[in-house]
Amino acid sequence: MTIAALDRDDASLCEPRSHDVEEVREMRGPDVTNRTERLGAMHGTRLSFVRSLVRRMARDNWRIRVAQMDLDDNGYGTCVYTIEAYGERYSQVIFSQHLDATERTDRVIAQKWDITSALVCGVPEATDLAQLRTNVPMQEAGRQRAHDLVLCRANKSVRNFDYVVNCLAEGRQPDPAVFERVGYLIRTTAVYGNGKFGIADYTRLVDSQAFRSGFSAQMCAVFVLRDFSVRLVEHMAARRNPRAAVKLARSYRRYLGVGNATGLGMAPFLVRHPAQLDQWIRSRETALARVLVVESVDAATLARARTLLARAARHIAQVHTDHPREAARNAQLLVELPRLERALQHEAGQPQPLRWSALLAWATAQLSCAAQEVLVAVLLELYPERVDSIDCGAPVDDTLRLDPDMRVSALRSLVAHDYRWALTQPEAQRVDTHFFWYRSAEKEEPRMGIRAQEPGAERELPLDIARQVVRLYARLQEAKDDMGVAAFVAEHPEFRAIVRRVQSLAGRPYGEIRENLLAKDMLPIDLMRAKLAMFGASKFDPKSNLWVRVTLFQGAPTLDDLAPDMIDDGLFPCVPDGHERGGAQA
Repeated sequence: MTIAALDRDDASLCEPRSHDVEEVREMRGPDVTNRTERLGAMHGTRLSFVRSLVRRMARDNWRIRVAQMDLDDNGYGTCVYTIEAYGERYSQVIFSQHLDATERTDRVIAQKWDITSALVCGVPEATDLAQLRTNVPMQEAGRQRAHDLVLCRANKSVRNFDYVVNCLAEGRQPDPAVFERVGYLIRTTAVYGNGKFGIADYTRLVDSQAFRSGFSAQMCAVFVLRDFSVRLVEHMAARRNPRAAVKLARSYRRYLGVGNATGLGMAPFLVRHPAQLDQWIRSRETALARVLVVESVDAATLARARTLLARAARHIAQVHTDHPREAARNAQLLVELPRLERALQHEAGQPQPLRWSALLAWATAQLSCAAQEVLVAVLLELYPERVDSIDCGAPVDDTLRLDPDMRVSALRSLVAHDYRWALTQPEAQRVDTHFFWYRSAEKEEPRMGIRAQEPGAERELPLDIARQVVRLYARLQEAKDDMGVAAFVAEHPEFRAIVRRVQSLAGRPYGEIRENLLAKDMLPIDLMRAKLAMFGASKFDPKSNLWVRVTLFQGAPTLDDLAPDMIDDGLFPCVPDGHERGGAQA
């Protein structure tokens, strides 16, 4: 498809085109979507887990309420939420405790936290609460049970937390400026599920209508913690000054999310679960393709798009980061997003209908992939009727199976076709093994080492897919065409895992990250951002190339908003204007 480049205000996107609808329906391929630069530029969308979960909660009348709140004047004690949906019952048990400032850290080596929590099946009896009270505050050092679904911990954002308590106790609302840099009251440092440390395996949730979608149990736990953080500051303010204290304003309740500090432990997931990665990226691209076939854009939708792009620019301007690469990318976005806005304004007065496919093609040619991904998020936001039916988190069988009957000739052709990206990498990139991945003995968390400087390469995790494929292909070139795969892997057992992966991912083109993950220029934060964007995180603030802070549920509906007629408008949340600062009740 060829279109004239739009340069600022003077060119039109509405010139006659020769392409037909079938061309527009084509999805962006994995050579575009699965590069680390683009993965590291992704934003949350309507498809992200936090947003699809909250819409489902509202649509299907989930009942989430506080069943018990036993906190002292300082906010220490126990709170129990009950969750009822589809005839299923769950509880989230939260423990708030004193934590000395010298013990507060977001690092994985922490032993104590301000808040610990467990999402469990059913409604706990007194003996269950006693068991949870003993073990949940210890996290992985405790004894967890097979019907505990999610284990998590969080620390207060002390400056924000104490400031908000003081404001509410004095009968006034906080200054919105304090929420621009830190848009939350508490920050999770781990949210564990899927069998970690003895809690329930994901297979236990396969038959659960509430939590069968990927990561929905974990996201529900964070959603409840978000509500608890607001109730906690209000409780402490009321205890401090019962006559004057006010509730937090509704606009702040919606804006404030839950912070999250995430390190390397998240990055390998995308490699170890390629079928899920394929589903996530395929779902986004399918949704985008549905939008790109829209024949014309009406005035109301065009106005909505301009509003969202303006909001995106304001959101990016409110992201504060000291990471040089992220700060430079955000600065570039603040230059490029007004160009997109001007393009839309220009098209509003044209006689021909605007086609989103043309705008995206122009952005692809003229703007950075970061700006392109902002546009993708905006386009998906415009058409909930086309997008919301797609479930990115639907259960997927990610078991990798060996086909022993395949011939070597067929396997060789499969590798040559599906892994051309690995086989044709420049030699300097292909042989770059600067990093190695391993698992720490103490915390069982993935780590990265520099091969030439650090010990442990003999315990390397097999995340080197590109290198394995190149080695496999070289060996296949030497094997006879009619040799069976069973005989091949029996003769070369070191290739069993990569053969199984290649065969299992046939027909799943979005399943591989198309880069050498050992290369010196590889940034793990790009992999983390891709997964966090699928969760629905915002405000990406890398603290190094190895860990990042984000916010979840920022701008999302609150627990009190859940209703079938709820409006989900959480894309690119911005700090409230503070018009409720005069002591308004929620």
